[in-house]
Amino acid sequence: MNIEITRTQDGSNTLYLADIDEHYHSTFGAIQESMHVFIRSGFDFCSKSEIRILEIGLGTGLNCFLTKMAGRDSDKAVQYFAVEKYPLPTGILENLNYSENFTPADAELFSAIHDCPWNCNVQIDSRFMLHKIEADLLDLKFHDLPLFDLIYFDAFSPKKQPELWNLSIFEALYPKMSDNGILVTYCAKGAVRRSLRAAGFSVERIPGPPGKREMLRAIKTI
Repeated sequence: MNIEITRTQDGSNTLYLADIDEHYHSTFGAIQESMHVFIRSGFDFCSKSEIRILEIGLGTGLNCFLTKMAGRDSDKAVQYFAVEKYPLPTGILENLNYSENFTPADAELFSAIHDCPWNCNVQIDSRFMLHKIEADLLDLKFHDLPLFDLIYFDAFSPKKQPELWNLSIFEALYPKMSDNGILVTYCAKGAVRRSLRAAGFSVERIPGPPGKREMLRAIKTI
């Protein structure tokens, strides 16, 4: 892949894929977007003290990194599963600046997330387990996965990866969620909202991060 590191408006880095003309995060702010969409609208919204999370698109690991720190600050225990078809090269990851926004110890945490092996449980510490799954979401064996309390749906946009946003994907995810399980995504397109509802979710449009008017939060209602 032809990958470029670029700086977003909040000072944090993102990646640009010239081949598909797509950024990994909002150019208005990578950390800002992840905090708003996934941490505040998803992780903080979930009231459970022990949370099992599935991320669709590990990417740079930013969502995982921020979740680990949010769990530490809130004393929530986390089991974090993340699906990624194209793991990023070490040289790219080493030049991202996310940990610079926090403490020196956090830099070690960011490295630990990417250094741990794939396709197995890794206990980062007593309150955070990480399981990175190297796979194509379209080929994922959902029946092998546990139930999830929270899903971060962070695939590339429907315009670039329409196959990952269709009804069949959401129908596969729905039964793998616990009662009142939450799915959050930066995307607010009408077609995605309708597919989530058709899969059984209760869906609401909520304010999006800077640069985006709305995002979606879906709940598995019982």
